[in-house]
Amino acid sequence: MTALNGVTAGFRTGSFTAVMGPSGSGKSTLLHCAAGLDRPTSGRVFIDGTELTATTDTAMTKFRRRRVGFVFQDYNLLPSLTVEQNVVLPLRLAGRRADRARCRTVLTQLGLGDRRDDRPEKLSGGQRQRVAVARALLTEPAVIFADEPTGALDLRSAREVLTLLRAVVHDHGRTVVMVTHDPAAASYADSVLFLADGRLAGALSAPTPDAVAERLAHLGEVAA
Repeated sequence: MTALNGVTAGFRTGSFTAVMGPSGSGKSTLLHCAAGLDRPTSGRVFIDGTELTATTDTAMTKFRRRRVGFVFQDYNLLPSLTVEQNVVLPLRLAGRRADRARCRTVLTQLGLGDRRDDRPEKLSGGQRQRVAVARALLTEPAVIFADEPTGALDLRSAREVLTLLRAVVHDHGRTVVMVTHDPAAASYADSVLFLADGRLAGALSAPTPDAVAERLAHLGEVAA
């Protein structure tokens, strides 16, 4: 079975792109291949001018730790660590010195300056996801990949996280690629890339929830 078939996509620096499609359309596979989590059986992946698919697995891991940020639906926070310890963990794993001052600055910017010594269990879902965003930002990555980042959040928390991701792009010049199933979440992006049956099925600029929902409803026709 082919998860992705002939997909070619580029994500402009300083842009926010949502990736959408039915279950099994290849969204997560695209995200994992683009981020260097999975190695495609064919094709090439470039991030910030570096061809990931031309490197060894060890080199790919090192590159990810330096130049790629991740935000996942289940936060991926370690319950035994404080907020600050969770945020600096990728740096420690990469053997880099953790800049505590910068960490605290980022947490303060995200409204978590007074929670840095708390453990995740004391935080709301939205606050945990903001910790995950802070962790992704701390390494100053070339791109941040987000896989259903609002899937486990209530409506208010989801809006806060999406507004934050948009600010990461427009205020800080980062590139964000987000997989989502929610047309309202996709409307926060600059553009939407649609997949169906492992193939590209169109794109939409300046998306609105209604326009995204309509395109999803007719995705089979678009793909054909």
